[in-house]
Amino acid sequence: MSKQKNISNIRNIGIMAHIDAGKTTVTERILYYTGKSYKIGEVHDGEAVMDWMQDEQDRGITITSAVTTCVWHQSVIQIIDTPGHVDFTVEVERALRVLDGAIGVFCAVGGVEPQSETVWRQADRYSVPRMAFINKMDRIGANFFAAVDSMVEKLGANPVVIQLPMGAEDRFRGVIDLVDMQQVCWDDESLGADFTISDIDPEFEELAQEYRERLLEAISEQDDEIMELYLGEQEIPRQDLVKAIRKATIERKIVPVLCGSALKNKGIQPLLNAVELFLPSPKDVPPIMGIHPETGEELEFLPEKNAPLAALIFKVSMIEGRKLSFARIYSGKIDAGSEVFNPALNKTEKLSRLLKMHANKRERIDQATAGDIIGLVGLKDSGTGDTLCSPKFPVFLEKMEYEAPVISIAIEPKTHADQEKIDSVLEKFMIEDPTLKVSRDEETGQTILSGMGELHLEIIISRMLKEFNTKVNVGSPQVVYREVITSPARGEAVFEREITGKAHYAKVAIRLLPLERGAGVTFTSEVTQEQIPEQYVAAIETGIRESLDGGFLKGYPLVDVGIVLADGGFEEGKSSELSFSVCASMACKNALNIAAMALLEPIMSVEVFVPDAYMGDAISDLNGRGGKVESINPKAGIQVVKAVVPLSKMFGYSTAIRSATQGRGTFTMQFSAFDKV
Repeated sequence: MSKQKNISNIRNIGIMAHIDAGKTTVTERILYYTGKSYKIGEVHDGEAVMDWMQDEQDRGITITSAVTTCVWHQSVIQIIDTPGHVDFTVEVERALRVLDGAIGVFCAVGGVEPQSETVWRQADRYSVPRMAFINKMDRIGANFFAAVDSMVEKLGANPVVIQLPMGAEDRFRGVIDLVDMQQVCWDDESLGADFTISDIDPEFEELAQEYRERLLEAISEQDDEIMELYLGEQEIPRQDLVKAIRKATIERKIVPVLCGSALKNKGIQPLLNAVELFLPSPKDVPPIMGIHPETGEELEFLPEKNAPLAALIFKVSMIEGRKLSFARIYSGKIDAGSEVFNPALNKTEKLSRLLKMHANKRERIDQATAGDIIGLVGLKDSGTGDTLCSPKFPVFLEKMEYEAPVISIAIEPKTHADQEKIDSVLEKFMIEDPTLKVSRDEETGQTILSGMGELHLEIIISRMLKEFNTKVNVGSPQVVYREVITSPARGEAVFEREITGKAHYAKVAIRLLPLERGAGVTFTSEVTQEQIPEQYVAAIETGIRESLDGGFLKGYPLVDVGIVLADGGFEEGKSSELSFSVCASMACKNALNIAAMALLEPIMSVEVFVPDAYMGDAISDLNGRGGKVESINPKAGIQVVKAVVPLSKMFGYSTAIRSATQGRGTFTMQFSAFDKV
């Protein structure tokens, strides 16, 4: 990459979709046609460049988001290929946080599928401009227009068709470009590298004119200059139309729609052209905002090389035991060997190397500047979500939020050698994956792994064996419950004890109040400085919160409870933070002893896709699992059943649905809410 690269020519994009819509295949073709790969890697052969992890190749799915850089015409395109499986949505979340634009890949047969809805909503949350690529136009049942309609119906998007397919299924041979009013046909002999651009065939002329009108109408609604030309029936210059489409895309008013078949090597070059023309550079999106760590004032960081440094670590990978941090530089520059400041840890760290990433291959570089997505080696303590900046201009960029785990398994090492390795291996996984939690069951001595779903935990176990040669016995999955109180309760305690020759004293009275679902744990104090000096109140809060974490009924965390510090007493010279923390914990246990309590269990939102013939079996199976069917919608030969089901009843469901539908049924599941058992 040239040293004089222009930030306006950078495109930071993600490729996102439902599992199996063809994201990784699209990315592989992009790498081939931009000259990054000398051959095309196929997911089904386990040779995709971006699916470099052993488990990804074995299963044919993407698990971690991979980063790569390629060049197309004048543009440097930095791509993050994200997973489509619901258990790995954290990977999508992290990628969207640092991207400027995204391509939503949809299957021409399935249209908008459940997981593509989830990632689309995530992109909405981060205000990411998007384009859509309707893939698999060569498949039986491909219907471009139905897929576009499903974007309106399910995503509430405003899709604007800028390309039409020439034929469908086995007759799909190319695309019609409605901006230039030309057709593009690919040569199968050259693996799609060669294509011809020509006038539109007479058989498609009428359809092309109709959709060109629709395109101009949609753009004129967003752009006054185009509106004037359109209403005056004047010729609209190409550059004006492109500019207007670009502006409306970046402002998220429209979603340009393209189509093709990545597997059959058709449609990728025009997609790259569209990325260059319509998706934003770092200069086209609002500058990143941050907070000054001490004053709390809001700061703006411009995407310029000479501005103060602001970079965000969005992912950490442990590759061959070494820590590699992925960062997006929003502002300023970073040099290899330089020092960066982490305000969250209040410490400076030294970078030993900077890397330009290409999936799991990497190239050393001396400097990276605003707009770059790079790998950093040498950061010892900085983790996912941390900000890197200059000590002279400290800033916090917005942290990422993650959902709590909903499923747990118990693991035990198989041999003494595995026992020694297990803790360090799990520590590496936790550094990589903020949704994985590890705890210890004191009664059984087992290690408890908690994650986002069965597949998530299955892959962690598989990686322990393949990457670190650590063998474990695995217990059956357990649901992570929560505890709540259902009535107010009061508790008090006096702590008076001599510890190592020193007298300790504290008196605490608290009230616990039930709060509505999802309210979390709140703390308020009603005591005066005379009852309890202010320096002890934080210790009281800590003591109670730690007490609630350990649960009461079954040892699960207590949630949705309001803590009120109602009364207390202290003695000069005898009271300390320790005495108040212990006393508060005792008062909390006394309150819970008399409180009415209940267990909450995770309820999952499930979508089941079954052929019409197996509908009855699928519904009776869901009913047998205590599920509530919310809706049934027919869709191209299958029925889509939406239901809510307790997670505890969903173990082994993938096997059950396959056997009930002769392998033709599929489902997706994600956490919905906690509810009383």
